[in-house]
This record gives sequence, C-alpha cells and structure tokens, in this order.
Amino acid sequence: MTSKSVLRIGAAALPFLLWAGAVSFAAPSARGQEKPASDKNKQELPVAPALPPVDAEEEASYKAYVDAPPSDLAKKAQLGENFLQKYAQSRYRPIVYSSLTMTYLQIGDVQKMTDTGVKALGGNPNDVQVLGILGQTIPRVLSKDPAVAAKQLEQAEQYARRAIEVTPTLPKPENLTDEAFADAKSQVLTMAHSGLGLVFIYRQKYSEAVAEFQQSVRLTANPDPVNYYLLGLADEKTLHYDDAATVFAKCAAIPGQMQSMCQAGLERAKKLALTQLSAPR
Repeated sequence: MTSKSVLRIGAAALPFLLWAGAVSFAAPSARGQEKPASDKNKQELPVAPALPPVDAEEEASYKAYVDAPPSDLAKKAQLGENFLQKYAQSRYRPIVYSSLTMTYLQIGDVQKMTDTGVKALGGNPNDVQVLGILGQTIPRVLSKDPAVAAKQLEQAEQYARRAIEVTPTLPKPENLTDEAFADAKSQVLTMAHSGLGLVFIYRQKYSEAVAEFQQSVRLTANPDPVNYYLLGLADEKTLHYDDAATVFAKCAAIPGQMQSMCQAGLERAKKLALTQLSAPR
C-alpha cells in the first residue's frame, strides 16, 4: 500500500476531536444589549441592535439538533440541514454549520464536510474548529487531478495557518473551565499543524514537515497514528533514521489499521540506520 493510500485511510479514521460549541462559543443571548446608564453630563451611547427574535418552534428545532444522539450521525446531519433550510435568519446558524462540519467528518462525507465548512467560515472566518478540520482533512483526500490538488493544498495551507494564528488569541468562554479551554485549543492546533505538515510533505519540504508533525503529536495525549506515520516518513526523508524508528515504534504500538504499516516503517528505519549514513541532528 502506498503512502497516498494511507492518507485516504487516515481521513476516514479521524477520531472525534472537538465538539463544535467549545471553540465556536456559546449561542448569543436572546436579548440585545441593555441601554447604558446616562446622565445630563454624559453623551448617550448607541445601543447595539437586538438580535433577531427566536420563537418557540425555532428553539425546539435547535434543541432537537443539539440533543440528537451521536450514535445516529445521519439523523443529526438531517436535523441540522432541516434547521438551516427552515431558519435562514437564525442566530444559531453559525453554530449549526460549525457542528455539522464535524458531523460530516465523522460520517466520512468529505465533500459535504468541505462544503459545510466553507459556509461556516463565510459566517465566521475565525471559527478555528472548522479551520482546523479543513486544514487537516483536505490534504489527506487530495484530488487525483494535479491542478485541482494544487489548489486544494493552497486552501489547506491557508486554513491551517489561519487556525494557528487565531487560536492563541481566543478569549475563554464563560461556560468553559481553563482546562477544557486549553484542551479545545490544543486539539485545534493539533489538526492545524498536522495539515500544514502534510502540505509540506507534498511540496517536499521535509524539514518543515518534521517540525509541524512534532508539534501535532506533542499537543495531544492521544496522537493520531497517521500523524506518527507521516512524521516517520518525514524523518526518513531528512535522513534521521533513528528518529524515524522511534516514531514508527510509537505508531505501531497503537491498535488499529495503521499498525502493520507502522511496523513495516519501523523495520525499514532500523535497517536504514544500520546501513546508511544519518544526518546530524
């Protein structure tokens, strides 16, 4: 099996990474901002416009979507699509688009994931979860058309870099603990660095790829074995065979469909370390 086959397998096997609401933040308040107090000596400040009203039926439809069990992703996706079609002006649309992007990722429908993610970013260009998802997944499922693939890599790089730029600047939502917020940001950055690393592999910038994948696996307690495998390949390309063997060993220790490929990578890296000159660290 080729490394390109691995990338497609990896995209389908991506774990649940982050619930959309965590970094997209909570839904806006149903009330507009209250008018600030003023007196005769102070100029009255303008009041922010009230958000569109939410009726009981819309609230119920949104709650049904949010409460849909994760065991039935197809039903959840349909509830989300129904909500978006029925409530074109809803304040909840950015949240639904964001979480639907994750749902389609879990289902394995990459085209709908991409289309929904682009719409989510149209409403919120700084939705870091969506940026991370698109930045990581798009390079793993590139088109076989070289021209299309080149454009996809450019898009993925933009998404990944934007996620890396914006995530550290996010304010903590009131409904999240410090630990949960830090974990949410780490998961986004894990995806973004992974996607950027794969872009670098395709462009044969292997040293840059090593740095990105090292960041990706360090940021999470449970690294994606695909990232370990790609880090091992990048280590090989930079002639760091011992490092490649170490990474492949970690990958091979994780149960799943990547084990046999990582074990083969481990044996190959060990042999190269014994028979080839390694580059200095």
